[in-house]
Amino acid sequence: MSLRRRRLALFALFLMPGLAMSSWVTRTPAVRDLLDASTAEMGMVLAGLSVGSMLGILSSGPLVLRLGTRPVITIGSSLVVVSMPVIALGAALGQPVLTAFGLALFGGGMGAGEVAMNVEGGEVEKLGGRPFLLAMHGFFSFGTVLGALLGILANAAGFPVVAHLVLAAVVGAGLLAYALPAIPSGTGKVTAAERAGRAESPRPALWKDARLLLLGPIVLAMALAEGTANDWLPLIMVDGHGLDATLGSAVFALFAASMTVGRFVGGPIVERVGRSRVLTVSALFAALGLGLVAYVDHAGVALAAVVLWGLGASLGFPLALSAAGDSGPDPAARMALTSTVGYLAFLVGPPVLGLLGEQIGLRGALIVPLAVVLVAAVLAPAVAPRPTARVEEEREVAAADGAP
Repeated sequence: MSLRRRRLALFALFLMPGLAMSSWVTRTPAVRDLLDASTAEMGMVLAGLSVGSMLGILSSGPLVLRLGTRPVITIGSSLVVVSMPVIALGAALGQPVLTAFGLALFGGGMGAGEVAMNVEGGEVEKLGGRPFLLAMHGFFSFGTVLGALLGILANAAGFPVVAHLVLAAVVGAGLLAYALPAIPSGTGKVTAAERAGRAESPRPALWKDARLLLLGPIVLAMALAEGTANDWLPLIMVDGHGLDATLGSAVFALFAASMTVGRFVGGPIVERVGRSRVLTVSALFAALGLGLVAYVDHAGVALAAVVLWGLGASLGFPLALSAAGDSGPDPAARMALTSTVGYLAFLVGPPVLGLLGEQIGLRGALIVPLAVVLVAAVLAPAVAPRPTARVEEEREVAAADGAP
């Protein structure tokens, strides 16, 4: 299978959960009304997404190492497709528990599938010799833009939530059928012989690698910045800034478009100025956007702030994952570990922000992602290449060119 075909398959696989995610997010005000749920109750419904995500994430790394990426991607992506009708049915019946179960299926599928897809993308990036993870995650953001635009139209036209989410599942199934044949078997898999060899010559545990551990909080912070918008942005704009449901969905589409632009244009910028500088600026942009949305009571300022928020949040997660893969041996295990730590944001974010928002309002609750993103800006130098690694790379290039 050609490398180009693998790239296109991964683009489709990332497009699909982005489309599904925004199909759900843009209909959260309508779902909230169907469920007749308070802010705190919506936080608990969203906890289904968080719990499912963590179950998927925690199981994904070991499964990839034992089975390879392809089976894990297949199962995870299939769960994403199945979850959409379940969420729709829960909303239609006014059953918060069923809706939360559908979100758990979605979270479990996306959590497991994305860890495996990141490992697959890291392999493609290594084989291609140029940045790929940013563009791959860019297709997730592009999917959220498409889904958000459709959600805006659906809200404006009063299109039923059930039909909308079922159609999203049909499109997702088509993308999955196109992509899966191009994913090779065996990527990321550690054979029994390799496991035996590692047991005879054990390496230091990954959790003892200080630089790798520093990447975890960065991924967590930037994932929380992104996840906060995915979970709460339409409701923040509706309840916190007085917009109607259609305009709230439009603001989410603006955020998703900013994420998409950041990820598609970020590769050349990273190659020019380096990961750590780009990540520092990105974190500061996200913090500024979050602060303006939270503390400036003006809808126009909030719109501009959402652009900063989206641009800032766009690069952190894929850049930190790429850095984790480059940080030492066993890149698949390193990326899986970093993904797991980072996706903790999807476990604690929705219920914490929902419960806090019940007390001080959703805008006030943004202090949590704002604070952790500022921490990420401080830790950003951790993604800079080690000097020894840079020297070794220069030696390899010189040797390849025939230099003495």
